[in-house]
Amino acid sequence: MKNSFPNGSAARGAVAALSLAIAQLANAHAYPKHQVPPPGASLSVSPKEVSIDFDDELEAAFSAITVTDTQRRSVTLGKAVVDSSNPKHMSVMLNPLTSGVYTVTWVAVAADGHRTEAEYTFTVK
Repeated sequence: MKNSFPNGSAARGAVAALSLAIAQLANAHAYPKHQVPPPGASLSVSPKEVSIDFDDELEAAFSAITVTDTQRRSVTLGKAVVDSSNPKHMSVMLNPLTSGVYTVTWVAVAADGHRTEAEYTFTVK
């Protein structure tokens, strides 16, 4: 029986290259490592900002954090900022918050162009 691959090492090389490409794609997105306030937090004092540390550097022009109240009105004071000295850190300042539930929505575009996004809530008592 004739082998479809004339050279077994060529097949192994192709499999290795494909495995490496898949591994790089899996790590190409920026995901949160630390969020302040954290998801589900119940706070007795209004936070001054929301900050998120990611596991990859962000593209500042395409990344954002928004914070809204239960009526979906923005409670942020200006736009989110990616720290120029630490491009894995993004934050947004907040107006003083009253008691209620707030939704944090973030969009992170990694330096390689891959986009991730999610939202979570926290409560101010």
